[in-house]
Formats: sequence, C-alpha cells, structure tokens
Amino acid sequence: MSMILSASVIRVRDGLPLSASTDYEQSTGMQECRKYFKMLSKKLAQLPDRCTLKTGQYNINFISSLGVSYMMLCTENYPSVLAFCFLDELQKEFITTYNMMKTNTAVRPYCFIEFDNFIQRTKQRYNNTRSVSTKMNLADMQTEIKLRPPYQISLSELGSPNGFAHISVGEFKGTGKISAAPHQRLEPVTLPGIVSFVLSLLCGALNLIRGFHAIESLLQNEGEDFSYVIAFFLGTAACLYQCYLFVYHTGWRNAKSFLTFGLICLCNMYLYELRNLWQLFFHVTVGAFSTLQIRLRQPQGKSPDYNV
Repeated sequence: MSMILSASVIRVRDGLPLSASTDYEQSTGMQECRKYFKMLSKKLAQLPDRCTLKTGQYNINFISSLGVSYMMLCTENYPSVLAFCFLDELQKEFITTYNMMKTNTAVRPYCFIEFDNFIQRTKQRYNNTRSVSTKMNLADMQTEIKLRPPYQISLSELGSPNGFAHISVGEFKGTGKISAAPHQRLEPVTLPGIVSFVLSLLCGALNLIRGFHAIESLLQNEGEDFSYVIAFFLGTAACLYQCYLFVYHTGWRNAKSFLTFGLICLCNMYLYELRNLWQLFFHVTVGAFSTLQIRLRQPQGKSPDYNV
C-alpha cells in the first residue's frame, strides 16, 4: 500500500529538528530510515534544495527553503508528484505560521511540535489519493519535476566516510550537482549596492595612485616614511576586497566585511597628515556604506510560493 509514513521539519544550518510526526511505526525498516533522517539532517546545508533518497522499501524526500528543510518518509511506490506536493504544503503552512526570527533563534529540539497537528491532517489527506484536494496543482508539479528533477542521493554516498565531499561541486539546477556554499547565489543587486561598488573601486583607485606617488616621493627624498606606501596599498586592497565580498558569497562574509572596514579606518587614521578632513570622511563613509550593502545582500532563498 502506498502511503506517507512520517514527516519532519528541520533547520538547515545545524540540523535541529523543529517539528516531526509523533506517530510512526516501530518496525526495523522504519527505525533504519529514522537513522537516515538524522544523517541527512547533518548534510542539509551541503545538499540541493530538492532531493530523494531511495532505501529499498521506503523513499525519503525533502525540500529546503529559507533555512528550513521539510522531510518525509513514504513507501517506495508512493507517487513522487504527490510527495513533493505534500512537502510544498507543509512548507507554505510553516512559513505562514512561524516567522524566520523564531526558527533562527530556536534552541530546543521540537520546539514547534504543535505543528505536528497540521502534519497529521495533511498526511491523512494525502494518504487518500482519491481526495480531490490532494490533486490540486498536480499538473504544475509534474512539469516542475520534469524540468528540474530532484537530486537522487545514493546509499553509498550517504554512508561514505566523508559524506558528500566526493560528489562533484557545481551549481545545482536539477543537473545532479551540488552547489558549494562559497558559490551560493546572492540576492539581486540593488541601486545602492551598485553605487557602493563603484565608490569602493574609486577609493581603491585613489589609494593606488597615492601609493605610487608616495613611492616616487620616497625615491626622490630618502627621509620619506615607507609606512605611508604600505598604508595606501593596504587601503587599496581593503577597498577591492569589499568589492569582492559584495559580489561573491564566502564563509564568514559579514565578519570579513567588518574587519575590512576596520582596516580602512586604521589606514585612514595613519594617513591623517596626508589627507584633509573631507578626504578622510569620504573614504571612511564609503567603507561604511559598502559594509552595509554587503550586510544587506544576503544569500538568495527560495520564495515561499515556489512550486516545490
């Protein structure tokens, strides 16, 4: 008999279970699948946003969106389209019921266990495949799955010593490749972001020009301080690195942007004698503005109403 057996809601960044079905079978096969649930939970941040794991008699399907993953266990013959429709419905209800602040700050496992009431009602409805309500948007879901099929996780990959590290890294668009965190897509560029990028390049160019002038002055006058040259070139490097952080997603991106801004401030403090107050104000203000734009341009998440 094809049916959904259980479902869980898990936070992606650390695998913390937020809610789950409380009535699942205690058979050996089911207990084995619960282990797979835990193993997958630890790897969610490295996996595409839609995956399937086939474990013989059972399938585990999950989708991830906005830092939360929705995972379900069903029999192997349960229709894939219905499985992802089920997960999509859980996702929409969870996002509507709980805001991101609550899910991001949760510290206790299963702190949203009351969501199981909705899981149970939805599971019963989807286990009745003749129900009209479960057939809503099936055509859209079928098209979506054909265009971007879920990534198929093999048991050998799940059981490898290094997890999924041996899988080829690339941008996942339904091609079976896993997107590496450093190359995760960022939100679309805004006009203030473009302005900050251009101003950072301008500040870097100004520092570079002044640095070469300082070298010329150093060669002509032996009494000149070489540390000014270092300060100018460090300022150039900091401005260019801010541009890099704005364009690309890297680990500890926000912390790096603040450290880079601190370096810009230190360089300008050291160059106090060579710049007037307006020049210092311009460089520090641009650095602060760029840091803010880096902070605001976060990794791109799926929209709550997307089709899986």
